[in-house]
Amino acid sequence: MASARIIVKRRKTVRNIRKITRTMQLIATARFQAALARATAAKQYTERLAQLVSDLSSVTENVTHPLMRPAADVKKSVMVVITSNRGLCGGYNSNVLRTSVSHLKNAEAEGIATDIHMVGKKGCNYFKFLGREFLETLPDITDKPRFDQIEPLGNELMGRFINGEIASVHVCYMQFVSAGKQTATVTQLLPLQQDVAEGAEESTHNTQYDFSPNPEELLAELLPATVRIRLFQCFTEAIASEQIARMVAMKAATEAAGDMITTLTRQYNRARQTAITMELLDIVGGANALE
Repeated sequence: MASARIIVKRRKTVRNIRKITRTMQLIATARFQAALARATAAKQYTERLAQLVSDLSSVTENVTHPLMRPAADVKKSVMVVITSNRGLCGGYNSNVLRTSVSHLKNAEAEGIATDIHMVGKKGCNYFKFLGREFLETLPDITDKPRFDQIEPLGNELMGRFINGEIASVHVCYMQFVSAGKQTATVTQLLPLQQDVAEGAEESTHNTQYDFSPNPEELLAELLPATVRIRLFQCFTEAIASEQIARMVAMKAATEAAGDMITTLTRQYNRARQTAITMELLDIVGGANALE
């Protein structure tokens, strides 16, 4: 058994660590609330925009747009992988990276080359370790991503798709389902599906629309906007998922530190009792020797 002095030092160290993890838990909780508000607002806007596009598509026969027509003879795609810049967030990054690598392997098996746009230092370090080439994107992304930061990436991807350089665009990120569930997923950004309003609320009434300009011109403006806002929504949900993962991880670390402090306290009490008992035995032995 370790001496009482060593146990005291170890317990003091664990207490200091518990203070740090508890503080990080509180910070992550506050950041999660803010990130959740932004993700919820972006999701509502995305759903409304998707519903509008769906209504336009329903009154327009043979909807065609360059963003909806993949190049059949092109065997190249793009995947945007969203990870965090910091650690201490449990299995957040590992789940996203595992899902992205699985998607890349499936694409390689089908003979499709994939350009990787990596977001986040953790993902960059992991792909460097694997020896995979990638393009680092948005290195200065923070816990509060702005739409004007994400828009250039969306415009670049749409330009490459329309020019026929790539056949598809996917985004690998941690989807925020609820406070108790986040899922690493790969979602298709381009080409847009015929039902771009997937996940939006269906209309429960028959409404007649008068369009000005015509639906084709409106769709030409709304479909690129849909791509941009869907990409932005992926970022907002990824940030919210990261913060709740860090909050849960720091809570578990704080509780583990508390359990360790309890165990060390018991060990210290046993060591102290042992030391006192040995001192008493020495005193008794010395008194018996003097008799």
